[in-house]
Amino acid sequence: MKNYIACFLGILGTAFSARAQYTPPSVTNFNQNWQFVKDLDTSQAAQRLSTATSIKISWQNVALPHTPQLEPIQKVKEQWQGTCYYRKTFTVPTANKGRRMVIQFDAAMHEADVYLNGKHLFKHLGGYLPFVVDVSDAVKFNQPNYLLVKLNNQDNADIPPGKPIKDLDFNYYGGLYRNAWLITRNKLYISDAVQENREAGGGILIHDDNVSKESASLGVKVEVRNQYATAQQASIVLILKDVAGQTVATASTGQQTIGQGHMGTFSQSLKVQAPKLWSVTKPYLYRLTVQVLQGGKVTDVQTVKTGIRSIKFVPGGFYLNNEKVTISGTNRHQEYPYIGYALSDNAQYRDAWKIKNAGFNFVRCSHYPPSPAFLDACDELGILVMDAIPGWQFFGGPAFQVNSLQNIQDMIHRDRNHPSIVLWESSLNETGMSKEYMDKAHKLTHQELPFADTYSSGWIDYAYDVVNPARQHAKAPDYWKKYDHPKPLLIAEYGDWEYYAQNAGFNQKAYEGLQKEERNSRQLRTDGQQRLLQQALNFQEAHNDDLYGPAVGDANWLMFDYKRGYAPDIESSGIMDIYRLPKFSFYFYQSQYGPVPDANGMGKPMLFIANYWNDSKQKTVKIYSNCQQVELLVNGHSVGKQKPDQDAMANNLIHPPFTFNLNSYEAGELKAVGYINGKVAITESRKTPGKPYKIVVEADRSGKDWKANTNDALFFYAYVTDKQGTPIPNANNLIEFTVSNGAQLVGNSSVTAEAGIATALIKAGSKPTTVKIMAAAQGLKPATLNYAIK
Repeated sequence: MKNYIACFLGILGTAFSARAQYTPPSVTNFNQNWQFVKDLDTSQAAQRLSTATSIKISWQNVALPHTPQLEPIQKVKEQWQGTCYYRKTFTVPTANKGRRMVIQFDAAMHEADVYLNGKHLFKHLGGYLPFVVDVSDAVKFNQPNYLLVKLNNQDNADIPPGKPIKDLDFNYYGGLYRNAWLITRNKLYISDAVQENREAGGGILIHDDNVSKESASLGVKVEVRNQYATAQQASIVLILKDVAGQTVATASTGQQTIGQGHMGTFSQSLKVQAPKLWSVTKPYLYRLTVQVLQGGKVTDVQTVKTGIRSIKFVPGGFYLNNEKVTISGTNRHQEYPYIGYALSDNAQYRDAWKIKNAGFNFVRCSHYPPSPAFLDACDELGILVMDAIPGWQFFGGPAFQVNSLQNIQDMIHRDRNHPSIVLWESSLNETGMSKEYMDKAHKLTHQELPFADTYSSGWIDYAYDVVNPARQHAKAPDYWKKYDHPKPLLIAEYGDWEYYAQNAGFNQKAYEGLQKEERNSRQLRTDGQQRLLQQALNFQEAHNDDLYGPAVGDANWLMFDYKRGYAPDIESSGIMDIYRLPKFSFYFYQSQYGPVPDANGMGKPMLFIANYWNDSKQKTVKIYSNCQQVELLVNGHSVGKQKPDQDAMANNLIHPPFTFNLNSYEAGELKAVGYINGKVAITESRKTPGKPYKIVVEADRSGKDWKANTNDALFFYAYVTDKQGTPIPNANNLIEFTVSNGAQLVGNSSVTAEAGIATALIKAGSKPTTVKIMAAAQGLKPATLNYAIK
């Protein structure tokens, strides 16, 4: 939706001002002014709830995205599952009579029944992909319409992922947790690909051909539906513009007669000279506007952001624009603390921003399709994507398999025009699938995208184009280094389970002196410096080892800590915690990117001292940097300038760490200086913290301002510091947060600091303003931050 919504913002006034008879399409955000209730007596008929009939129910006023229940960080009981209802009243002007009107839900978890004015209109199964409800013949004009969505997110073996939450490796939260839209169009319109569910059809399908630095062809297929009572003639105009708004290519088709209720298919190609190619370092995006002409006048229009690029997977390599690129990636669960899946579009972008800022060029969407806003961010930031259907260690019966195959179609129909997507994981993760299912899933992927550069992927080396197992799916010590099948290999998970299960390959002896809880990669920020260093070392060892073999790249497990259904504790192998605060391993990965900044400013020279410098027993200083040399100074005295480490855990890395072994500990200041080509590129300091004295509050902007009227939740971090502002890494003070001006604290207002930082999640209000965030604790100087909601 977001990819083409821009066509309604700005271009209409200039493109169609001379066409008085043209009624532009309307795409209205439908997120505001909902009412919500859960755990209602289900004997109360949903038909009655979706009418003006007076029923004594305590509805809660809410806005989307919304989750039915705020869930605690540590699981004290099973997450909420049950039936809930969303109700909305809206009025449609008489001017829209005779037009097509639909309501689109970007996702609803996971069994949805939609009613309008007491009539059941639609049922949808599945919690991660959109569905469209046509209300053209059901709305009343110039009077209230009563919309009701009944949701059930209880375990259902027919709806992927299918496995009961209590046995699942992640949670799926309830609610209308993504955007909703009211869309009004003329009855000769560009169809919706998900709604039409046509093979390689519906909507707009873009494919790049013959891509080079000199030229490229954009093949564009458009399907137009006619819902008028008579046949209509239509043609298509294509306009491609660059980021400056300049037209770089145009094309048009001849007229077609489209019968009543039928679909017309138009195919045309745009020739682009000297295209600016989309890449991970320069993710250039064009805007393709598609106009439908009826009798020479525009009747519908959509704009899609698109990037021009070529991709190719071969055994031993991935090529982007004919240049070999080593995939360095991560996995991401979309969960936030408290609100579960109910992230704003800006929050989705911030997650993608953190992934790129960590140095990754690839993300696997584990283990379900993400928000369209997240994919938009990957397009914009230059992050390659493996899109994935819902599934984890569960293979259900015939109904489950039908729904799973439908997930493949819906995912591709929704996401096929994103330049960032290079792999389609049409496979159920770590699931014993039948050969019949895998054959169908692979074939379906290619039927929907009948192009030479379409690549299905799956964890089993059978039907799929690219095999994407986890590192631990092969045996230590070789793992996948001796894989010799004629198929591209991508290691889609590494760094967690093989250490958790204590079979960590050829370097296992290096960990013999560690206790079980110390040697694995599941480490919280509160587990201390030594264990955070161990987590980072585990990731380093595994990533370095992956680079020995034929893999085209790898993706670590994982980016952010998350909650699981089957275990009470946080799954803590993320390189950032659930609040999106970095662990030491974050900086290891960040050091593997750069030091030349990309088009988004990522990959600058960096340096991180992985040491709190508060322990007299710690005489080793690990430094992660993408510089060529690093000099370390202790209280102003240089202890030497070094090149990167050279050992069995670093010999394949682009930028190995720097390890300084000191003769003694001397409290005070560590200062590291990074050099590139003999010149100072960056400096970093770490001071021994004094006594806790005050609080310092910072906001987590991560590339996007705090936005009003969007349910945008932003993290605010309260640091416990000494008098000079040095963070106290072992502080666990109870911090009390208060906010003003319509902003809303999510969860508890009293938060215990973890490793010196207490986190508040705060939702913006409905209007732009400046919010005062205050953090106080007994015995500490309080802090106030004035922060703008845009």
